Amino acid sequence: MNTSSFHLETKNLLLVSISMEYKEDIFREFTLEIATYMYPQPYEKIEDTIRFIQHSMKRNREGNNLQLVVLDRKDRSFLGCAGIHNIDTNTPEFGIWLKKSAHGNSYGKEAIFALNKWADENLNYEYLLYPVTEENSASKRIPELLGGIASREYDDTNMSGVLQHVIEYRIYPDKK
Repeated sequence: MNTSSFHLETKNLLLVSISMEYKEDIFREFTLEIATYMYPQPYEKIEDTIRFIQHSMKRNREGNNLQLVVLDRKDRSFLGCAGIHNIDTNTPEFGIWLKKSAHGNSYGKEAIFALNKWADENLNYEYLLYPVTEENSASKRIPELLGGIASREYDDTNMSGVLQHVIEYRIYPDKK
């Protein structure tokens, strides 16, 4: 499934396939503060962000990834990135980050809920993974609200070398 021209609207958001149009936004907004509880870490040079986007666009075309940007539906301003990785497997994985000024508006919940609904309608999967560090209580609420089950805990070192305790939630398909 080629996801390079993906478009999904929610009440407040527009989720679209990642593209070079957003390279400056991603480079500027994916900061150390935003990445505190994440495995990936910010790039020091815009060229690294460009390589990330190129790789993501390639994986979207190949149909094994759904890497998106999150935009404000009203003014199309950049809010962050979200996606479902490894969509060609039985256990795809959610990922999301939002810029600091977008926090506190339930945009993460809105984006993941919409992507979960899309996955139920378009993917054949056993369960969706939602890994989150134990300290990230705001992010932990999202899989819990979706009925996710904490299935595994492990320690992982992020790209900056920081050891984090991760709780991996499993979100099973809605059988309606």
